[in-house]
Amino acid sequence: MELINVSKKYKCKKCGKTVEEENAPECCGETMKQLPLDVCTQPAHPEHARPMRDDEPCDDGRSG
Repeated sequence: MELINVSKKYKCKKCGKTVEEENAPECCGETMKQLPLDVCTQPAHPEHARPMRDDEPCDDGRSG
């Protein structure tokens, strides 16, 4: 299985600038806040177990 390098998204609390980086960068003199991961890129956990195979598309719960 190939590991996918997922960069994290960060947002500045002061100016609202967003960036994708490996580690938390600084902006406006403060460390930027990490934004939550997309549902489909989060690791499986008890409250969001994905009972499908790895090669199937992710169901992010928006279908209703």
